Amino acid sequence: MMPWTLTAREAAASIRTGTLTSVELVKACLERIEHTDSEIGAWAYLDADRAIAQAEAMDDLRRRGRPVGALHGVPVGIKDIFDTKDMPTGLGARVHKDRQTDNDAALIEKLRGAGAVILGKTVTTPFAFASPAHTRNPHDRARSPGGSSSGSAAAVAAGHVPLALGTQTGGSTIRPASFCGIHGFKPTRGIFSRRGCLETSPTLDQPGIFARTTDDLALLGDVLSGYDAADPASYNRPMPELEVGYAASAPVDPLFAWFDLPYGDRLSPAMREGLTELLKALGDRVERLATPASFADVIDQHAIIHRYEFHRALSHDPGLVPAEVDATMTALLAHGARITETEYNAAKAYVMGAEEFFASFFNDYDAIIAPAALGEAPPIEEGTGDAICSLIWTFAGLPCLSLPWLEGEGGLPMGVQLIGSAEEDDRLFRTAAWLERRMDPNEEEDDA
Repeated sequence: MMPWTLTAREAAASIRTGTLTSVELVKACLERIEHTDSEIGAWAYLDADRAIAQAEAMDDLRRRGRPVGALHGVPVGIKDIFDTKDMPTGLGARVHKDRQTDNDAALIEKLRGAGAVILGKTVTTPFAFASPAHTRNPHDRARSPGGSSSGSAAAVAAGHVPLALGTQTGGSTIRPASFCGIHGFKPTRGIFSRRGCLETSPTLDQPGIFARTTDDLALLGDVLSGYDAADPASYNRPMPELEVGYAASAPVDPLFAWFDLPYGDRLSPAMREGLTELLKALGDRVERLATPASFADVIDQHAIIHRYEFHRALSHDPGLVPAEVDATMTALLAHGARITETEYNAAKAYVMGAEEFFASFFNDYDAIIAPAALGEAPPIEEGTGDAICSLIWTFAGLPCLSLPWLEGEGGLPMGVQLIGSAEEDDRLFRTAAWLERRMDPNEEEDDA
């Protein structure tokens, strides 16, 4: 088995026992990038010598019997909006390509503390917003990998790294995971710190992560979670333990909810058929519910908050002048400038209402099943795809998983989305584990 094909957990275990070195793993990943990234374009910054030096340092610590972390020697890709003190953070903007900071972002500190190797910075759409980047989908170079965490999703899907950081303000973790056929996770708002990450919407911005297995998401998620007084959304109380949740057995078979969502008529035939088959297989473990009228309102209120806050946070940035941005970005900035404070405050009130609605909803259900995207990845010239399948859940700050279980009309991957209760991310992972076993035909053979 080639080292770059290992999951993060497999790689960390092999490095810990000495059957694989971090240098061997990092070099294998760098070779994989050299052979494939000219067609994919997942990386904004890569310094092979620096990456190997980090790996050598991790191997030296292990040889000397020093403590090793949960991700000791494992390479990770970083969306190019997280500050790193030893490499530039370009924010996807040409004018910032050499931008350097003195400090690491909070999540980078967490990764270093766990022994991870920061391999490099992955491509993001400009300022993590709507205009496409140049990255292409590893499954089909003529297709989009999604946005704005395009490079991170593509890098994991292409085997460049087993893990990567992204963010989600609308659907920028769940949608790229769906398009690229990998696993994606956006935790409850406040579990991952945003300190040192580009602020585009202080209300909605949330970090997310990518991996090739749900197990690896749990591993990385536990490394990254924790209170940070510098992030107003962070909360100072015990965090869900994802690995514990994923390894646990559900005390009773989970009950799922399905809403006929206001955008359901826009799903591709293959997405609609795949979800129908999944619901059929789950039988009485799914309840179909009437969709609250407020769900459609939430989608509109999300746009108001995002555009209002983006304009006020970044409208004076030199990378957002007309000469640097496309017509899409110009129009969105102009819309953000027209939104009144009254409209914005009314939209913010919806956030509290959404949180209150879902706080009681999950007393009866373990998770909501929904599409992770409208269908398979669109052609590159059509943009990064629509984030609508994630907007309601992001708005409410709920934990979400994208699981790569479906296939589109063109044979490309599509994700099933599971949404859980706030601050019960461990319960969501336990439910996902149950569902993975339920959907695995080998489990039935083993039980026979």
